[in-house]
This record gives sequence, structure tokens and C-alpha cells, in this order.
Amino acid sequence: MTATTATIKKATAKAPANKDAAKKPTTRKAPTKKAAAPAPAAPAAVKTAFKTVPLDRIDRDPNQPREVFDQEKLEELAASIKEIGVQQAVSLRYIPGTKRYMLIAGERRWRASQIAGKADIPAMVTHGLEGGSETLEGFERSVAENLSRENMTPLEEARAFKKLMDFGLTPEAVAKRVGKSWNYVDLRLSLLKLVPAVQEALLKGHLPVGLAWYASQISPANQNAFIARWTRGQFNSPREAEMFCTRVRNEEQEAASQSVMFVLAEDAPGADKVDDSMFPELAVDVDKREQIVADRKKLVGKIGRLEDAGKILQEIADLDPDTLALLLSGAHGGIPGNKMRIDHLRQVATKAAQNLAKAATAATVLAGALRVAPEAEATNTPKTSAS
Repeated sequence: MTATTATIKKATAKAPANKDAAKKPTTRKAPTKKAAAPAPAAPAAVKTAFKTVPLDRIDRDPNQPREVFDQEKLEELAASIKEIGVQQAVSLRYIPGTKRYMLIAGERRWRASQIAGKADIPAMVTHGLEGGSETLEGFERSVAENLSRENMTPLEEARAFKKLMDFGLTPEAVAKRVGKSWNYVDLRLSLLKLVPAVQEALLKGHLPVGLAWYASQISPANQNAFIARWTRGQFNSPREAEMFCTRVRNEEQEAASQSVMFVLAEDAPGADKVDDSMFPELAVDVDKREQIVADRKKLVGKIGRLEDAGKILQEIADLDPDTLALLLSGAHGGIPGNKMRIDHLRQVATKAAQNLAKAATAATVLAGALRVAPEAEATNTPKTSAS
């Protein structure tokens, strides 16, 4: 065999059997799967534990609904804490980022413990409560804690209810969440309409909260005039002051319907100084003046005849009961029938007296009120087109 033939055989032996076999199939790798995004961490479960916490690691909540603390009462509580310690644990929220604690409820005990020189305080610590009072749930818890202990002033309650509404709650929903009636919540919210002078009187306890609500129904200018009268003692009772505010409100509404302003005079006299000369019939239309004078004369004449009825009633009151029994037992209607007539007179007299009290309030308003229209007229008078 020649070298050439051997070379050809060697080459033939190395050659593949066919062309397809010469081409090795390309191996395709499966596409790399993208790693799935990690699932968001589940919020930590809210857990509560009892422990003793150093006072200097506790911060007050800047959104705490309660703002007013009586220093004298704090001193009294501090003295008690010195003797017997804190009897009820405060409520705290643990802040992982700062490793500190924020008050949920119990700021008064916390403050008093500092005054008493204590180093720590027993606490119910909540872990995993995100956001605190910045969230609806956290702020709601803080409000509920304070309301349950009746530690909040009416104005603090009003601001707390308003903030709950800022979270999107209706007044009805707020009432349900804090366990109060809708009327209670509505009354408190009305206090936010009070001018600073009236709010201060309410805060200091110089003004009953019920009367403050009546004051909130009148305009700011008249609220200032009202509180000046109240401070000077020009009302005999809160009830009389309530009637005054109601009358002012009615006058304001009437003035508004006429596009004018109704503002109480600063130097308005009290009810005891009111007389007919302060609000004569000149305040009404000319056509009605004569009728008012005639009706006044008739009414005063009838009231004058009540003196006779008073004498009769006084005579009955002075009679000996046995004599009165003998006289009326044989009379028409007997004792029960005549007693019924006198009871009816008493009921009517009570209603008349109540109406006169309302009239006295109306007289105070009319005598001490000024209808100030220039600004309103300038604002509300429709512009006439040039001819």
C-alpha cells in the first residue's frame, strides 16, 4: 500500500458517515428564571406586655388630645405617689427606631411621678403599633383612654373629635367609636366656634358647658358682647343667659334675611335697667304704632285686674282648713271642683310668668342692641345698571 493510499484511508476513517452527523446540534439552555420578588414583610403583630420603664425613656405624644394639666392636682398626685406609688400603669407604645417609648395614656401620672422624684413607672407597653396617634387607630385609642377617665376638658374633647373627623369619619361614626351619643359629639364640636374670650371662660370653669353651646350659636361679635355681660354679672342665672343667647340668635337670623348686620351694643344695660323708653313703638312701622299703643293699654288694664284675683287667692290661703272645708263642701263642685279651678289658674300663671321672663330677655336684647348696616349694605346692595 502506498503512502498516498494510507493517507486516504486514514482520512476516510475519520470522516463522519454523513453530512448531518458532521453538524452537532446546538444545545439551547433554558431561559434563566428571574428570582421572584421577596414578599413584603408582614406587619409585626401587636403585642402588649407589662413592664417597668425608666421615666427618662418616655416621651409625651405631641398629638395627645389632652393639653391642660392642673398643676395643683399634679402636686397632690405626686404626694400620693410618694406615699403609695403609682396605682395604675400608664399605656406606652414602643418605638423600635429610637428604642424609646411614647405615651398613649397616663401623661398625668407620668408628670406627677417626675415631680415625686421617681426613676421609673409601671406601664402596659404595646409593641408593633405603627404610627401611633398619627393614624386613626392610634389616635382613637388615645382619645378613648382619656374619655374613659374623664380627664379631658370640653374643648380638648371638641378638638379630638374634630381630628377624628379629619381622618374621614362622620360625626355619627365618631360618636360610635368613642362611645358617646351623637348629641354629645355635636355639642362638643360646636364649642370650636367660640371666640377666644368665651373659650377661656369655659376653660377656667367660669362658664357652664351647656351655656357655652348657646353662645356658640351666635356670631363672634355678639359672643364677645355676651361674655362681657356674663362677666359683669348681668344675668340672674344660666337659664336667663341661655334665653338671651337664643333671642340674639333669632334677631341675627331676622337681620340676615334683611341683608343687614345685628351687633349688640357694648354698653347694653342689664335686664333690671330695661324700661319702655329704651325700645318705644318708634322701632316699628308708622301704621302699627297706634295699634300697639291701644293694645298696650288693654293689656296693662287686664294685668291690673289680677290684683283682685290675688286678693281672693290670699283670702283662701289664710282660711283655716276646717273652715274652708265647711264652706266649700256644700258648694257647687265641692272642694275637688274648686281646687281644680285654682290648679288651672296656677298652671296658667306659671306659663304667663315664663313668657314674661322670655319677654324680659327680649327687652334686654332690644334695649341693648344696635342694627349696624353700613358694611352689610355696602356689600349686599345690588348694583343698578346705568340708564
